[in-house]
Amino acid sequence: MSQSKITQRHSLIINKLRKQKQATFTEICDYLKRESDFQSVDLTISKRTFNRDVAEIGEVYGIYIKYDFSAGAYFIEEDLSDQRQNRRLEALDIFNALKIKERQENHILLDNRQSTGTEQLYDLLHAINNHFQISFSYKTFQYDNIIERIVNPLAIKEFKYRWYLFGQDISQGEIKCYGLDRMFNLQLSKTPFDLPTNFNLTEYLKFCFGIVSPNAEKPTEIILSFEPFNGKYVKTLPLHHTQQILRDNTSELRISLQLYLTDDFIMELLSFGDSVKVIEPQELIDKLKSVYQKALKKY
Repeated sequence: MSQSKITQRHSLIINKLRKQKQATFTEICDYLKRESDFQSVDLTISKRTFNRDVAEIGEVYGIYIKYDFSAGAYFIEEDLSDQRQNRRLEALDIFNALKIKERQENHILLDNRQSTGTEQLYDLLHAINNHFQISFSYKTFQYDNIIERIVNPLAIKEFKYRWYLFGQDISQGEIKCYGLDRMFNLQLSKTPFDLPTNFNLTEYLKFCFGIVSPNAEKPTEIILSFEPFNGKYVKTLPLHHTQQILRDNTSELRISLQLYLTDDFIMELLSFGDSVKVIEPQELIDKLKSVYQKALKKY
């Protein structure tokens, strides 16, 4: 059987257990039989193949299927706090949607986005895991010239559909951030490096919205008030992991955040238009006023 069919079958088994929470082997087989008829491809399996699939799903996707002897059914051992597992499941949802037949493809509209550099993720992760220096050419949005960089790669992060590399620049010794979509001619060397003992990306960006970490001693407490309708979106998709609900009624949703006041965060607030009001701090209020005043002068 082709790898494509195996991957397709894996995603269907996962999808079945996510929807039903628990399912017997017979129920899973019946589901795969129906999908085989629907997709015109043989996805049926034996118990031996199913056991192999369960092992491969755990190894490849990090999604572990367990058997409940009292219920006689299988279930996914989920860790809802594991963001990586949630993203893997999200990717499988998209995979399933894009595997539908050609006659249905006109009903799926994808954003027309340019490459975000994901084709370099594998090589970068290999270099990070093995502590190998890398070199690449880089073109910033600010300048037209191309610069050459030699970097100790430390970690990668996604933000707003773009991927970024955090690495220690060899020439300056500083931790810098590079957009993967602006990197090319990536070369992995066999030159090893030692990890900085004082660097942890999670801590480095703990109070950041986005990828910029200013040289501030501590974050700022921010209090925002949203109109009730937009507040529903903010509740279901929090702006940041520090978000706390202070007030939630028919008049407003009021939240608090602990963040650095970066341009990325200000741009996010501007996207809400007049549906958000900054209560605190005054510094952020003044920044937004200045942006709005400059914008009005353009019209």
